Amino acid sequence: MTDLKLLEYLETYLTDNRRTRFKKVLEQRTKYFTVAIEDVYQLHNTSAVIRSCDVFGIQEVNIIEEINSKRIDHEIAMGAQKWVDLNRYQNTKSCIKDLKTQGYQIVATTPHAKDCELIDFDISKPSCFFFGRETEGLSQQVLDNADCFLKIPMVGFTESLNISVSAAIILQHVTSKLRKSEIPWQLTEEELIEKRFDWIKKTIKNYDAIVEHYQSKS
Repeated sequence: MTDLKLLEYLETYLTDNRRTRFKKVLEQRTKYFTVAIEDVYQLHNTSAVIRSCDVFGIQEVNIIEEINSKRIDHEIAMGAQKWVDLNRYQNTKSCIKDLKTQGYQIVATTPHAKDCELIDFDISKPSCFFFGRETEGLSQQVLDNADCFLKIPMVGFTESLNISVSAAIILQHVTSKLRKSEIPWQLTEEELIEKRFDWIKKTIKNYDAIVEHYQSKS
């Protein structure tokens, strides 16, 4: 059972500005959309995608490390890895299975014969947007299991965008559209409380000692 009194006690260790900031950011957080990054080679690309997820309110990022396993570039992520939940998978199959079990449709972000342009994307279903490797793109396994294919229309000589740029463009569009809709996209009350505890733990020093002191007095 969640100890709301403990949560309120812990929040007294935050500044007023920090408490206000947490509340404001959490009001805009969503798990309705999520992102999966499949075996991206360049470390800065993974970090930049995580940063974009934080900026546009995506709470969870799924990182598949079947071939390439890298640490997060903290300088590029700009601390976003503290506020975004990272789910790591050793292979694409387990990631897709897990996401489908949670009710997400698999959206392959790649040009395809049956693709949908970004402006026409239907936001009525919870979706996970898959982004692939810099050179090869998404694996055949993702393409075979995709529920739809999404592309960003381009009119120049260049026919592709950097993965982090593509993610930022797509996330900005779909989250803006989502927030204007009547879809209940916000975190549940339980999820909000969980994140408040999590973010406090990542913010205040001596968290465990403070909790122990509180419990000894209760």
